[in-house]
Amino acid sequence: MTTQQTVLVTGSTSGIGAATARTLAAAGWTVVVTGRDTDRGHAVVTDVEAAGGTARFVPSDLTATPDVLRAFAREVVDTAGGRLDAVVHNAALCPAVDTVTLSDADLEATLAVNVRAPHVLTAALAPAMADRGKGAVVVIGSWMAHVGHPFVGLYSATKAAEVQLARSWAAEFGPRGVRVNTVSPGATRTPVNAADDDVVTAMTRATPAGRPGAPEEVADAVAWVLSDGARYVHGAEIAVDGGITSVARA
Repeated sequence: MTTQQTVLVTGSTSGIGAATARTLAAAGWTVVVTGRDTDRGHAVVTDVEAAGGTARFVPSDLTATPDVLRAFAREVVDTAGGRLDAVVHNAALCPAVDTVTLSDADLEATLAVNVRAPHVLTAALAPAMADRGKGAVVVIGSWMAHVGHPFVGLYSATKAAEVQLARSWAAEFGPRGVRVNTVSPGATRTPVNAADDDVVTAMTRATPAGRPGAPEEVADAVAWVLSDGARYVHGAEIAVDGGITSVARA
């Protein structure tokens, strides 16, 4: 990379988002870290800077109204020095309940964070990339977008929606130089599921990889998708899932 590029990673105060922020910073990107938890956000920035990278933290509430999200997008661009080269839509909510039990509040928040926020932010940020003729958007999808599950149906549906939005954005912005792709993790160990490690381990035992994924493995895929090495990759969904969606399990 000849010049330092800038990237926004949503939901980057922990888990896959934080790993992605660290990995991209190590690859030379200036990373805008964002999330609701200011202390964790600043901790990620400290980690990045201690490793010799560059990062800035901008707090966000992705359940906010579209006008607030557009103001957040403007703040991100200002923080990035007036130019944003890429966006990684990582933030997501996953209420692990069935359809009947799902509360109205969780329904609204999950739709807002997983679908509305990526849509509003892409609409706010991608046009400037397209005007320059270069940029990239990565959606963090999920293997659960491709299977039915009795307890996370809404999450799965929102992830399927995001994958389809990414395809549509590839068609819309790709001809103007903005590459849009999806990286879909499988069952990955993160702080969110730390208490259920035995479940995650059992879920992945019969996969080709035979184990859960690590956030850094997803982050490595994102870094490649954003690199010039992936310059001919448009509208793709890249499964970083240990084979859980493509290989039958015993």
